[in-house]
Amino acid sequence: MELLLAETNAGLVRLGVITVYLLALLLLGYFASRMFSGTRNDYLLASHSIGPFLLLMSIFGTTMTAFALVGSSGASFKEGIGVYGMLASSSGIVHSLCFFMIGVKIYGFGRKYGYSTQCQFFRDRLESDLVGLLLFPILVAMVIPYLLIGVMSGGIVIEAMTTGALPGIFPSDGPMNGAVPRWLGSAVVCAVVLTYVFFGGMRGTAWANAAQTMIFMVLGVVTFVVLANKIGGGETFLQSLQNASSKVSYDFTTRSRMSPSKFCTYMLIPLSVGMFPHLFQHWLTAKSAKSFKLSVVMHPIFILIVWVPCVLIGIWGTAAIADPSLIPPPVAEVLKAPDGANKILPILVKLNTSAWLGGLLTAGILAAIMSSLDSQFLCIGSMFTNDVVTHYLGEERFSDRAQVWIARVFIILIVVITYIFAQYSWDVFVLGVWCFSGFAALFPIIFAALYWKRLTAAGAVSGILAAAGSWYLLFQESKFGADRGYALTIPGTELQIMPVVAIFACTLLAMVVTSFVTKMPSKETLDRFFPEKV
Repeated sequence: MELLLAETNAGLVRLGVITVYLLALLLLGYFASRMFSGTRNDYLLASHSIGPFLLLMSIFGTTMTAFALVGSSGASFKEGIGVYGMLASSSGIVHSLCFFMIGVKIYGFGRKYGYSTQCQFFRDRLESDLVGLLLFPILVAMVIPYLLIGVMSGGIVIEAMTTGALPGIFPSDGPMNGAVPRWLGSAVVCAVVLTYVFFGGMRGTAWANAAQTMIFMVLGVVTFVVLANKIGGGETFLQSLQNASSKVSYDFTTRSRMSPSKFCTYMLIPLSVGMFPHLFQHWLTAKSAKSFKLSVVMHPIFILIVWVPCVLIGIWGTAAIADPSLIPPPVAEVLKAPDGANKILPILVKLNTSAWLGGLLTAGILAAIMSSLDSQFLCIGSMFTNDVVTHYLGEERFSDRAQVWIARVFIILIVVITYIFAQYSWDVFVLGVWCFSGFAALFPIIFAALYWKRLTAAGAVSGILAAAGSWYLLFQESKFGADRGYALTIPGTELQIMPVVAIFACTLLAMVVTSFVTKMPSKETLDRFFPEKV
């Protein structure tokens, strides 16, 4: 009875800390809304007022999603430490290159020609309405799985961390007795993020991202140190780190569980940031091109700070699951379920920290999840307003206030659709990889639009269709992500490669071949985007 009461009290404490954190976010959104000028430009782009520090924090916050925390720890729990090399090490370099080579140029064209979305840029650059019409539904369709990762992970984390909090309201026969159910946790996360995005717009989103990025980075390091000391049990932190890692099976501390060719081809996936619509919108909020310098330099360092602890915690979980003092047998059974790896991070935090610290660390995990959801919510509202409503019905027919409300209504619609899908079980890491593969496959389109004069509208259209078609066929062949180890084999060899390679190649080939046999944009348009250097 005393043990049950202790677990109930601990669950209530963690639930209380989570509640206070979510209320603080709502308060931040309220203050941001007080600075809202009421214009569409202010709501969607914060009136281009974001400086270097806020740009760095908001860009990093929106790229470090539930995939980076919940997904990476779950993936390393299954696959081993090689997960870090597959994505984190290459992402640090590739992301910064994309900010420099794509972000800065997009910012310049956006400020010069008044763009708010990718579709506006591509329509103008390629003199084609069809490109924007085709790109809009594809981008929205790929953003939904990205949203799904965050919505689902928010519910998973809250459920895992509130065990025993409310047994009278949420009774259960298993180890999750009294926990706030996943469906309710996901709904609360959606409601909170929607509220501050609804009222604060891009300014509220940037502020919330900055605050949440600092929170999850600081608390992430704290989580790492606490768990290392608990699992390792050494007299010093370094000794604990060595002890915790020494308990892990050898094959989880190397890349032996992964095909070398498959491992290398993961490096194409970080190119996805070049086509993220929410990142595109963040780039346009910058006060000046100089604001990008800090992001280019610090982004790789920040990735190191976040990914290393999460991946190490995941592999420590492979040893902890065999130790009843760290993970009791009933909880270990939960982790062995098909989607159980998603819960390794919150479960280790809950079982091996105090109730108060566990609540704070949960807030840090939620901060990472929500710091990307808000940007994604806002970008889809911006795309619908600019690329569908005002483009086809006429901007002069809608006041700024009306356009803001149109964006809000569409955001709510997409969130409801995402929430429904989030009630099913998905592997966070696998879903993320497929989502990023789709965006990475579109990277040749944005790169060519900025650096290759010969790109034509027909070339872009054929590339987009090739990317969407090949992605869907391979995703279907993988049983819609159910085949976790799905890969392609190079004919005549035993070398495995990630599906993104084939999708990327289809896009590139279709785009280049079609562009060479179709008419280029007019000289006037090319002069606008490729001015002669004096």
